[in-house]
Amino acid sequence: MNEILKAIEERRSVRRYKNETPSEELIDQVIEAGLNAASGRNLQGAIILAVTNKEIRDRLSADNAAVMGASSDPFYGAPAVLVVLADRSVRTSVYDGSLVAGNIMLAAHSLGLGCCWIHRAKEVFDMPVWREYLRSLGIEGEYEGVANMILGYPDGSYPDPKPRLPGRSVKVK
Repeated sequence: MNEILKAIEERRSVRRYKNETPSEELIDQVIEAGLNAASGRNLQGAIILAVTNKEIRDRLSADNAAVMGASSDPFYGAPAVLVVLADRSVRTSVYDGSLVAGNIMLAAHSLGLGCCWIHRAKEVFDMPVWREYLRSLGIEGEYEGVANMILGYPDGSYPDPKPRLPGRSVKVK
């Protein structure tokens, strides 16, 4: 079977991680795959904020938990987070960011890493403290959080696939 189709079929969201950060080389490969995603009119308005600093990762997790009204770690112990942000001035920004997130998931799986899309990036990066944080990194403009892509080595085996629901495609000839 084609390797891309195999990765699509086998990829699963991972929610248990080892306490070991993937190498910078592996993270860079995942980022590169994300940045090669298609985008409307090829404007490439989505960017990736790679968080491997434990203090920043923990602050990001805590604010994400606060948005959802929880006290547990919504990042499931993953040591790295690739935050997908999209330029609000681009009409297709959220769609483009979603394509970046999809590529990240597939690339992570193909490299033996676990990954899971965690929501609430929009709410967190609408907070003034995170907008200021982006500015402190030299990220100018109005960016909307699209996805928190947690990343790391799975602690255990990949979850079993759920059956695909029937009747989700219609052929028109």
